[in-house]
Amino acid sequence: MRKVVIPIGPQHPALKEPESFSVTLSGERIMAFSARLGYNHRGIEKACEERTYLQDVYLIERICGICSHTHSTCFVQAVEEIAGLQVPKRALYIRSIIGELERIHSHLLWLGVAGHEVGFDTLLMYTWRDREVVMDILAELTGNRVNYGINLIGGVKRDLEKQHITDILKSVDILEERTKYYIQVCKEESTLIQRLSGVGVLSHNDALSLGAVGPTARASDVARDTRADDPYAAYDELDFKIVTDDHNDVYGRTLVRLGELMESYRLIRTAIKNLPEGLISVKAPRKIPVGEAFSRYEAPRGEDVHYVKSNGTDKPERVKVRAPTLANVQTVAKMLEDGQLADLPIVIAAIDPCFSCTDRLISVNSSKSETLGSMKWEDLRLYGIEWHRSKGMDFSAINKKLAERL
Repeated sequence: MRKVVIPIGPQHPALKEPESFSVTLSGERIMAFSARLGYNHRGIEKACEERTYLQDVYLIERICGICSHTHSTCFVQAVEEIAGLQVPKRALYIRSIIGELERIHSHLLWLGVAGHEVGFDTLLMYTWRDREVVMDILAELTGNRVNYGINLIGGVKRDLEKQHITDILKSVDILEERTKYYIQVCKEESTLIQRLSGVGVLSHNDALSLGAVGPTARASDVARDTRADDPYAAYDELDFKIVTDDHNDVYGRTLVRLGELMESYRLIRTAIKNLPEGLISVKAPRKIPVGEAFSRYEAPRGEDVHYVKSNGTDKPERVKVRAPTLANVQTVAKMLEDGQLADLPIVIAAIDPCFSCTDRLISVNSSKSETLGSMKWEDLRLYGIEWHRSKGMDFSAINKKLAERL
């Protein structure tokens, strides 16, 4: 049968973010798959180097709306290590509680998206309705539903009051009952089981060799979780248990996330029960001493990594982020080997991708005789304007009309 190559993206109505996929088909069977990143670059790493550490805490949150606490915590941990700050235990517990609430909101969101991708829109409606419970409690605790802005270098900005604790426990009780129902659905609904089983298979050995992280790895029976392997915040005191599954497919990734929801409820109750008294922050210096640090955090999607290098000023010399999607995206080609075209949306969705988190820009000069240079933030902005202009996209006329209207 003749092979056909189908391009999907970078602009496509089914894609929430602009990314480019190339699928080689023989009939309906996938023969090869490749993903090309780089359509969603925002220059956040470079922007961090042009701003102060305090400004960077809020900028780093904007890497991802779903994992905003993940990125800000991972960043401040690195800065606190360089500065030699001893963060109060109460602040560490609060960070852990917010982190688990964020994990709940992320996993419920994913469960709804997974249902939508296989035509189970009732599941989408239910889970996103219940997700509002955790979104509301996050807004009550931090003031925001998405970018929480609760982290400081040296601690957190907001404390937990008695009413907050009461509301958290009440919300957890509600969500736990709903999650038990979703677990029952996933274990008893034969149509859902048949649709997800055997789809997007990633063996234990392939998960290890391809460097999979998070639920993607744990659904292939890889017992890796940063909260247990390299505890941060309050996890070394919370008796954390890793949730794994050996189905090695999309169904297993579903069960892992549902199991992690139940574990998150337990961790939140334990953290609140053992919440220590005391300060929620310590004073951090404006200028961070010379040094570098490597910080790890278990995001809902998997291990998040931040590298920060300081030069003794109030601005970092280098900030590097490796989001979990960058680790997991290379597993998709393996999952789709000899698969069906109809399975492509749910297999990609099963790693819970965030391409905004993943996209980075690296400029390499191919001429060995020329010295590699660096761009300042303003130079990068102007370069982007000129590049789009060279492609026929000149927005100056539009900006002029807007200015006239204002």
